[in-house]
Amino acid sequence: MNKLINRILAPLAGYAAVAAAVFCAPSFAAESVLLQGKERAVTAHDVQADALRIPSESRSLVLSQPETVGRIAGNLYVRRVMADQAQADGMGNDPLTAAALQIARDKILSDAWLARIDRENTPPDAALEKLARSTYAAKPERFKTEEQVQVRHILIADREATGRVQAENILSELKAGADFSALAMEKSSDPGSAPKGGDLGLFGRGRMAPEFEEAAFALKKTGDLSGIVKTEFGYHVIKLQDRRPAGIKTFEEVREQLVQEARSVTQQNARAAAAQRIEEAAALNKETINAFAASQKNKP
Repeated sequence: MNKLINRILAPLAGYAAVAAAVFCAPSFAAESVLLQGKERAVTAHDVQADALRIPSESRSLVLSQPETVGRIAGNLYVRRVMADQAQADGMGNDPLTAAALQIARDKILSDAWLARIDRENTPPDAALEKLARSTYAAKPERFKTEEQVQVRHILIADREATGRVQAENILSELKAGADFSALAMEKSSDPGSAPKGGDLGLFGRGRMAPEFEEAAFALKKTGDLSGIVKTEFGYHVIKLQDRRPAGIKTFEEVREQLVQEARSVTQQNARAAAAQRIEEAAALNKETINAFAASQKNKP
């Protein structure tokens, strides 16, 4: 029973976020007509609802582009007219189509209901903070960190002798006082780090090529330079930016993560309890289920 509830709630979790966004959508003239056809129209509310499929972090940018809004409205209008035509042709009476329409309705409305469950079961900030601190104190091993280094590097992708010569010339320039970031931006073949002055950020062991990792972790003081390091990618020159010993992250470093965990667990428990109550009033018809499953064998 619990496994079935989890299968129900797992996909709905994403839809609940969408439903929540519907009720929190900007209030700008929701019924303003953006596109008018002979018998049908597309409103601002239509576009806002459709745009909920766009990731929240980029939704505002997309909807601030008039051309994009126009395309969305045009697509919605075409779909709406097609749907009207399908209904007029009686396609809505097809049992599978009718079932699909019911399922779509169920999803949207149940997601709105789940969003309300979430709102009603979100603890106050002070309670979430307390739960987060309790989790941090109970399982400190969760927050262990391995030894990490942060380095910059310059890559010469030529693995032949000519590449080594280039790398040695660069190392000579650096030892003479050249700016590492500037040289990385100018001469490094690594497209990911070159624009950032060769910065690779913090990393632990096991993430880089073995030769590169050995050279990076051998550097001791900020500003230390490696010798020429050869890997499968070519020749590298490495500079140590920072070094962090193994340890345990502070509460402040993981606070946001733990507060979100506490919020999610509380909301998910409320969803599961609600689904459990609903499902307890129903019973699976195993005989019919078995017959249905048998009828589907070897179907294309």
